[in-house]
Amino acid sequence: MNGASREALAAARERLDALTDSTSVDAARLADELAAVTALLDREPGLRRVLTDPAQPGEAKAELVQRLLGGQVGGTTADVVAGMVRSRWSQPRDLVDALEELANTADLTAAQRTGALDDVEDELFRFGRIVSSSTELRAALTDRAASTSAKTALLHRLLGGRAAVTTERLVTRLVTAPRGRSLEAGLESLSKLAAERRDRMVAVVTSAVPLSDTQKRRLGAALAKLYGRQMHLNLDVDPEVLGGIRVQVGDEVINGSLADRLDEAARRMAS
Repeated sequence: MNGASREALAAARERLDALTDSTSVDAARLADELAAVTALLDREPGLRRVLTDPAQPGEAKAELVQRLLGGQVGGTTADVVAGMVRSRWSQPRDLVDALEELANTADLTAAQRTGALDDVEDELFRFGRIVSSSTELRAALTDRAASTSAKTALLHRLLGGRAAVTTERLVTRLVTAPRGRSLEAGLESLSKLAAERRDRMVAVVTSAVPLSDTQKRRLGAALAKLYGRQMHLNLDVDPEVLGGIRVQVGDEVINGSLADRLDEAARRMAS
C-alpha cells in the first residue's frame, strides 16, 4: 500500500490493538466478523467504491457502515469498520486488504492469549513447506472446481487435532478465499504476520495526566530496549496516580514517577 492507504492501515492497526488488548473483547469472534465483512466487500465492488470515495464525508460513510452492518455483526466490529471508512484510501481494494489483515491479526491475538502463538507460527511455516513439496495437495487446495465445503473438510482432516485451532482457521480462510493470491504467497504472508505479532509486547501505561509525545517516545524506546522487543503503549489517564505513572508489561508492574522510571530504565540498560 502507498500514501493514504498506508496511513489508514497504520491507524486501523492501532485501533485493533487497543481493542484486542482488552480481554473483554472476543478476538476470535471479531476475526470471524471482520472476515465476513472482507468477503462482502470483495464481492461487491460498487459498495467498496462508495465506502472509499474521497468525495464523500467520512462520517456519512461511517453511518452507512453502521446501517449496513447493524444487527449483522457485533458493535465492536461495526465500530472498527466505521473507523476505517472514515480514513482515506488510495484505492478501494486497499480497504478490503486491510480488513483481511485485521481479521487475521485478531485470530492471532486469540492464539496469543492462550499461549499458542508460537505453535501457530511454526505450523504455518511447516504447512507451507508441505504444500510446496506436494503437487497433489497443492492441486487439491487450489482447484477452482472444488467446493468450499470439500476444501474445508480436506483441511480439517489434515489439521484438525494436529494443529492449533487458529492455524486451521487461518489456513481454511486463505484456501477458501484466496482473493487472487497463490497459496504459497498467502501462507508466507500469514507466517510474517504471526512473527510480527509474536515479537510485539504491550505496555499498559496509566498516568495522572496525558503524556506528551516526547514522553511517549522516551518511554516506548526505554521499554523496548529493556525488554528487547517492539513495544505498543496502551495509554490511560487516572488522576489517582498522583503525579506519577504506572506501567504494566505482562505480569510485571512498574510504579513511580516518570522521571524516576526512565532513569532506572537507563541504569538497567547500562548495567
